[in-house]
Amino acid sequence: MKLLETIGVTKQFGKLVAVDALDMSVETGEIRGLIGPNGSGKSTLFNLISGFYGATKGKVIWQGQDITKKSPDRRTKMGITRTFQANVLFQEQTALQNVIIACHLHLGTNLWQQFLRSPGTVVKEKAIEKRALGLLESMDMADKADIIANDLPHGYQRRLGIAIALATEPKLLMLDEPGAGLNTTESVDLMVRVRKLNEAGITILLVEHNMRSIMSVCRKITVINFGEKIAEGTPEEITQNPLVIEAYLGHRHN
Repeated sequence: MKLLETIGVTKQFGKLVAVDALDMSVETGEIRGLIGPNGSGKSTLFNLISGFYGATKGKVIWQGQDITKKSPDRRTKMGITRTFQANVLFQEQTALQNVIIACHLHLGTNLWQQFLRSPGTVVKEKAIEKRALGLLESMDMADKADIIANDLPHGYQRRLGIAIALATEPKLLMLDEPGAGLNTTESVDLMVRVRKLNEAGITILLVEHNMRSIMSVCRKITVINFGEKIAEGTPEEITQNPLVIEAYLGHRHN
């Protein structure tokens, strides 16, 4: 069953066509890889799907519904969540506080209600804190809950970014280079966690430059270059595709 579909989606910035009439569909329950050389349009496509950019042409379809005109926050509430290449964190707050804030934002609870300290508010706060701890635990970060985000090692900051995204209860989790800056051991560990999230029922769209990582978790990969889809298939098919080899070798695109 198609969870997400882009139909002829295009994004122009002046005369620059960053994404060009791109068709792609993501099936419920899969881990889809999205790769391409630097500047190929991967992050722009993420921004189009998540609503941070409006499409110049084409449509974004979510569970059969046209969401092309929907706002980013509306898409998040519908189940589409993305991470960013840079760690998006409240750097001076603890890891736990970061996830608690994300839970509040998703649930629409008023942070000012905390000052009222009504019995109902206290119960909600405890429930949110318990859920936030559970999300940290899913990233093997329960013992890092009270550490200031800025003081966490880079690898744990990347995990925290995913925990924050999970607070929105995504059906589709879009991971934009989650392994950036990680060493080999950290990258392998991260891909294990990506698999576990997928096994828990979350569909994943993954942008990653580490080919070993993306080949290890994705059964299907979409390749784009100069904003166009140039290939799609299994890892084996992608590694043998002449257009993909040409794109990564840096030859001129015709």
